[in-house]
Amino acid sequence: MQNDRKIIHVDMDAFYASVEQHDFPELKGKPLAVGGGMYGVVAAASYEARKFGVRSAMPGRLALEKCPHLIVVKPRFHRYKEISQQIRAIFYEFTDLVEPLSLDEAYLDVTENKKHMESANDIAREIRKRIFEETGLTASAGISINKFLAKVASDYNKPNGQKTIHPTQILEFMEELPIEKFHGIGKVTANKMHELHIFKGAHLKEKSLEELIRLFGKSGNYYHNVVRGIHNSEVKPHRIQKSVGVEETFWENLLDEEAVFKQLKIISEDLETRLSNKEIKGKSLTLKIKYKDFTVYTRSKTQEIYYDNAKDFYKTAKKLWELRPFDKPVRLLGLSLSNLNTQEKKQISVQLKIPFEEFE
Repeated sequence: MQNDRKIIHVDMDAFYASVEQHDFPELKGKPLAVGGGMYGVVAAASYEARKFGVRSAMPGRLALEKCPHLIVVKPRFHRYKEISQQIRAIFYEFTDLVEPLSLDEAYLDVTENKKHMESANDIAREIRKRIFEETGLTASAGISINKFLAKVASDYNKPNGQKTIHPTQILEFMEELPIEKFHGIGKVTANKMHELHIFKGAHLKEKSLEELIRLFGKSGNYYHNVVRGIHNSEVKPHRIQKSVGVEETFWENLLDEEAVFKQLKIISEDLETRLSNKEIKGKSLTLKIKYKDFTVYTRSKTQEIYYDNAKDFYKTAKKLWELRPFDKPVRLLGLSLSNLNTQEKKQISVQLKIPFEEFE
């Protein structure tokens, strides 16, 4: 039964930036971006930088406009991977049901756990304590009966906090949750919902399943369920990712090739960051173009060796762009990699029963 599961979502706080501040104490307390600069993309921003509006995936030029005294450092993915492995080792002391999402976050199913601890709250608190003792870094955690709720909860008391959504609190919590806080609802969808006067869960809940599917396609079914606290996806230790991609929808349509190439360069760098974060490489690169009239064009190129850096992505993306059938204003650009090295890797899975006697 779904209500019998205990799921924890652990999310490191500003992971890349926090590692840099930990390893180089002179950076502590200062606005810091990992990656970026005038021509790159911000991979991570310290909390001090976030106060100025600097965010991950933001073009470096914009980040420097928002925070002229921003310190920019190059990513050290080998170091982030090393610490990520330490953190995962802690997870596995509690359960084998660990689903890593990236280097800095993971779902854990602790319904039945190796420590025989009853309280999911206590497990999350102990994990966060161990992470700090062993790495000097802080983590936040969310605890509930499914992955969606746990992920929403982990964002609630960041940084260095945790939040539990008790089964009896779910409906009330979801009704009051702002629509932008729903995992899986991005800026574009949130704006569309605002136009429909959907600002929080209670408004979303008023829409019928049929209406949501009409408005949002198959995603409507997902929205209909999660606003009611329903999300049946299990923690999947063996989940094999088939593709990874980055898309950008533009507020103003791109009208010339120079603007397109500039955005493709940014997207290529963002894709490199995501791949490094997930330790993934791929052999097939796909360019996606959505035009102003919403027609979509995709073209792919497969090679024998793995694509694994922004320079290769950008070079190939420009060649794929040359093959486009139309010269029309561009609304969206995307790059994705498939034919991944995840096919060569393997992982595993299981599930719980919750005395939620200690909730915050």
